Amino acid sequence: MNAPTTDELRHQLVNDITAQTKLSPAVERALRTVRREQHLPGLDPAAAYADKAIVIKENPAGPLALSCASVPSVVAMMLTQLDVRPGDRVLEIGAGTGYNAALLAELTGPDGQVTTIDIDSDVTVHARTALDRSGYPHVQVMQRDGLQGVPEHAPYDRLIATVGMWDIPAPWWQQLADGGRLVLPLRWRGQTRSVALTRHGDTLVSDGMELCGFVPVIGQDGERTAELADGTVRVHHDQDQQVSADDLTEVFSTPPVEIWTDARVGTQEPFDGLWLRVTAFDDTVCRLEATRQAMDNGVRRPVIPARSPALISGSSLAYLIAERDDLDPERPARLGAVGYGTDGAELARALIAHITAWSADRLAVPRMSVFPAAGLEPDLPEGHVINKQDSRIVLAYE
Repeated sequence: MNAPTTDELRHQLVNDITAQTKLSPAVERALRTVRREQHLPGLDPAAAYADKAIVIKENPAGPLALSCASVPSVVAMMLTQLDVRPGDRVLEIGAGTGYNAALLAELTGPDGQVTTIDIDSDVTVHARTALDRSGYPHVQVMQRDGLQGVPEHAPYDRLIATVGMWDIPAPWWQQLADGGRLVLPLRWRGQTRSVALTRHGDTLVSDGMELCGFVPVIGQDGERTAELADGTVRVHHDQDQQVSADDLTEVFSTPPVEIWTDARVGTQEPFDGLWLRVTAFDDTVCRLEATRQAMDNGVRRPVIPARSPALISGSSLAYLIAERDDLDPERPARLGAVGYGTDGAELARALIAHITAWSADRLAVPRMSVFPAAGLEPDLPEGHVINKQDSRIVLAYE
């Protein structure tokens, strides 16, 4: 049997994506047109058309790569969120392999303009070479700090970030046209969502959020890490949250308190919407990471050891747990909370309340309104406010 051609591999990948995700017709056409293997030279074509991220530049200083070719299904989802129109002027932050810029060029057509930038010269050289190879020499590739954008080509009808962002930089406000759309992987309270926002004057308003994960942008450092239990447990929190490793030194030496709900999940059923919901109501939520050593030492296993929502206040914490009892074959796992410290039981009960509210409407997504931090104090809508360096975020369920 002959190996499939690159065209067959590409179409099969798109077929697989469309079976799981609703794409716009324009995005589907672009995915069927742009040859991803030309942006990943030397890679086996079957690997180039697998729905997986591919590292293109390792990071010798840490576990996260400096640059990746993003998961194709996530690329497709974000481009559908962006809703590019023919003739649009588009700025992409994070050049990667140039593949996403080629897709943007297909979407904007001959009358549009696509500029893709990256802070790393090796990445921009790779993207430029690949775009020339794949037939998109008109795409502009520039070595720039993504946090500053490219003001000389502004205003942009569409702006997309393909690197993880902790905040929306002030220069982007000046470069996005009124009525323009911004799509970015935005991180707050330990979780990341691809948020689609439309600019209405001095306000960005969301109309969609999707779970995702991206290599973080260089130059933003709004998240902090507190190491507990001799470094076997780590808590990742935002800089505005009052979390102190000194306060939590003895937290795991206190007896745990477990509280359970009637909320259940299936083996493959996502519950990240719970984390999202908590961020819209509670300033104590952050991400807890527990190592195997911590659990061997008696720390209760979080629902996902590497990334579970936790509530932290003073010298106490609570986090999400699960147990399998098979009472419901379709949803065999029951969700609960475990608390440690003087106020651990109270925090566990608060988390239980969030779980119960989420379980009643699991697909609900909050509306995000974003305002620039600088300038006059805005008349904020009702909702939960999260302050960042360059922006003020309001989350509300309607």
